[in-house]
Amino acid sequence: MRFPPADPGSPTPEAFEFGERILLYCDGVEMGFEPSSVPHFKGNKTGTLYLTTHRVIFCNKSTKEMMQSFSLPFLQMRGVELEQPVFGANYIKGKMIAEPGGNWTGEGKFKMWFKSGGAIEFGQAMLQAGKLASRNRPAQPPAYTPPQGPFYQAPPPAYSAPHTDYYAWVPYQTFPNAPPPEYVYTMNAPPPYPGVDPAYPPPQAMGGVMSSADAKAMEAAGNGYYNPANPHQVYTPAQYPSAPPAYDEVTKKHQ
Repeated sequence: MRFPPADPGSPTPEAFEFGERILLYCDGVEMGFEPSSVPHFKGNKTGTLYLTTHRVIFCNKSTKEMMQSFSLPFLQMRGVELEQPVFGANYIKGKMIAEPGGNWTGEGKFKMWFKSGGAIEFGQAMLQAGKLASRNRPAQPPAYTPPQGPFYQAPPPAYSAPHTDYYAWVPYQTFPNAPPPEYVYTMNAPPPYPGVDPAYPPPQAMGGVMSSADAKAMEAAGNGYYNPANPHQVYTPAQYPSAPPAYDEVTKKHQ
C-alpha cells in the first residue's frame, strides 16, 4: 500500500498503468485506517473507489487532506473480510502491508463503508480478483517507483473490463457506472506486479546462482507487457543506463 503523490497533468490523483483495466467504479465510499499514528490515516475519508485488474485505488474528494489517494495492490492485502453488522452499513475490512518506498512502513488496517449499498458485491469481486492475482504472487513484492510520464487519456478498454466468461464474476449489474472517460489517464509503464489477467506470465523460478547479465535479462522479460488483442507485439520498457564510471577510474586512463 502506498501514498502516491498527485500526478502532474492528470485530473485524478492516481494515473493508471499501461495495460491496467478498471473492473468496478464506485463513488461515495467512506474509508477508515489504522494506525492513527500515521498522519495520512487520521480521520475517515470519503471519495471514489476503483477496482482494477491489479489493485484497489482510492481517490479522496477532499483536496485539503494529506492523503489524496492510495494504491493497494492485491499482493499487499491480508485477511480481507465482509462484515454485516446488525446496525449500520455493511463494510469490508482487512490488513495491508506497506510497499517498499511507499511513504510509510509496517502494517495497518483498513475499512470500506458503502453507504449506497454494494459492499457485499464489491467485496466478493475484490476477493476473487485477489485470488486470481495471487496465483502469480512473486516471492518479494517490488518496491514502489514514482510513475513515469507522459500521461495521456486512456483508450476505452482501460475503463471497462471485457465482457467475457473469464470476467463473469464482476458484478456489473450492481456497479453499472464507469468513470468519465476524460478523467481516466494512463502512463507508458506497465504494472510491476501481476494482475487478474492470465496473459501476465508468472515469475520464473530461479535456481542456483544467476549472473548479473542473466538477472538483468530476466528482469527485462518480466517487465514486458503482453497484449491479448495484439499477440504479435510485446511492450517492454526501456532499460535504464548503467551507472557512469568513477572519476578516479576515468582520470587514470588519460594519465
